[in-house]
Amino acid sequence: MDGSMIKVHSYESMGTYDGPGLRLVVFLQGCNFRCAYCANPDTITCDGDKPTPVEEIVRMAVSEKPFFGKKGGVTFSGGEPTMQARQLIPLFEALKSEGIHICVDTNGSIVNDDVRKLLSMTDIVLLDVKEFNDKRHKELTERSNSNTLATAKWLEENGKAFWLRYVLVPGITSFREDIEALCAHFASYKMIQRIEILPYHTLGKHKYEHLGMPYRLEGVKENTPEEIDEAANIFRKYFDCVCVN
Repeated sequence: MDGSMIKVHSYESMGTYDGPGLRLVVFLQGCNFRCAYCANPDTITCDGDKPTPVEEIVRMAVSEKPFFGKKGGVTFSGGEPTMQARQLIPLFEALKSEGIHICVDTNGSIVNDDVRKLLSMTDIVLLDVKEFNDKRHKELTERSNSNTLATAKWLEENGKAFWLRYVLVPGITSFREDIEALCAHFASYKMIQRIEILPYHTLGKHKYEHLGMPYRLEGVKENTPEEIDEAANIFRKYFDCVCVN
């Protein structure tokens, strides 16, 4: 290890929603997207981070290894982990030497050699596709989805397993034609192991009030069961690995 420092926001032990099995989830600081529904707005800026030595995260992961079982491991979320790709590489090397399974939860928007190396060391990538229609994607995140789709293509071409995650927001990402187009685009992909539909929630709304930030989806209601079923049924026409989280 080379003394790299990782900008960490927080940790969650025994996580069950961010990859297979029981996981140590490391939430990193800093994100290049501005998603209207972001549940962790306190991770967006690089301010307030806790610079953490690689060795400390490795020690924590090794101490929890007995709980991981055959499926579990460490997931890096955020924020956007690939913003720290170069610093994370020695950490990933150390975790792999300890036989620890690694997931990266990413928006796929950063494409460079460091990110490619990082993802090549990752066991499963959790790829967040925010919206397929690029105009609506820009309205939602203030960024294009072109690099996200390029990352998915790279994962497919390089035989890297990934889960595709889609947050279903009524009137924002719930357009039937966009979901159909997304499914048609990915229908031939062999490396997608799982499709996760994540229903919209407002659990992070109080953080905006605390930070003095406006909540852009004020008034948007959570999904009805019918809305979730409708979206899930579209995905299931194309994939047999669909679940609702």
